[in-house]
Amino acid sequence: MLFTDLNGDQARQTIDTEQIFAAYAKARTELDHRYAGSMAWKTVGSHTYLYRKRQGVWKSLGARSSATEEIHSGFHQGRERVQDRITNLAARLDEMAPVNRALRIGRIPIIAARVLRRLTEARLYGPVVGVVGTNALYAYERLGGVQIAGPQLATGDIDLLYDARKSLRLVAPEAAAGGLLAELQKVDRSFTAVGNPGFRAVNRDGYLVDLIMPAGTGPIRRPPRNRIGSAADDLQAVEIEGLGWLVNSPKTAVTVIDARGYPVQMWVIDPRAFALHKAWLSTRGDRDPLKRSRDAAQADLVASLVWTRLPRLRFDDPALNALPRALRDLADTIGRPQASETTAVKRSEPDW
Repeated sequence: MLFTDLNGDQARQTIDTEQIFAAYAKARTELDHRYAGSMAWKTVGSHTYLYRKRQGVWKSLGARSSATEEIHSGFHQGRERVQDRITNLAARLDEMAPVNRALRIGRIPIIAARVLRRLTEARLYGPVVGVVGTNALYAYERLGGVQIAGPQLATGDIDLLYDARKSLRLVAPEAAAGGLLAELQKVDRSFTAVGNPGFRAVNRDGYLVDLIMPAGTGPIRRPPRNRIGSAADDLQAVEIEGLGWLVNSPKTAVTVIDARGYPVQMWVIDPRAFALHKAWLSTRGDRDPLKRSRDAAQADLVASLVWTRLPRLRFDDPALNALPRALRDLADTIGRPQASETTAVKRSEPDW
């Protein structure tokens, strides 16, 4: 059995958790943008002015008047309301976490979830890096409203696909200085880079974070930016053939729940592109035979999920035109499961 449907309680709890998390994330975004920095009165000579501080820079909003007093009051009262909302929603997520664990809807490993939350805080996740590889299955199972069989999800690492085309100065100015390794060490201080330079970080428990990027299109080209940060010890992305197709494929954001019962947002490539890319990898003679076998299994799994649970996602969709025609033609060869593979066995008594 490749996957099983969520039962009614699991589905309801998943949706409720996602709704609370969406409200929490929206409130955090409002606090970080609309109410970022501070606002205060400053006296200069014989006059008092209202100043707003953002990113360490103070800017005058004008002399004290009924209008600026209203701005000052609105800022502080509004920020307090948003902070109260965040506190209440955070408490609600704390209450829901043990229920999520009891219903067994917490799926993604805790360390992976914490890494993704840190990258989101640093404004790297989504625009600059996304998740590929086995961990993306957690997002795809949520899209299909199912749970994938455990052996398919087993992994001790997470692969981050780096899109070097994005301007770090615009999307992640602070992380552009410290780099990916510095952000990982905010999650777990034991993370260290493997090799010098290396594309991989490992913590004391042996959990791996790999930074990968598309290979260049020709032998004569300007070297790509392969580091997120400017630090000499930051991870240096390794170039891998075929990833250019994934960078140019549609992306989607999916809320999943970690093993402790807390939600986290995942940015992943379209499940159809994932399945076709895995099918292509499984045919490469230069790939490790064990990896080819796993690639083929994951291609069939995700394609089967698309065929049976996500029929709105068609493999002949023009949105997939970033993939070569030869890859798109593989759709007819993968993921058409027998009915018995997706239908749960009905039991007449409890599993004593």
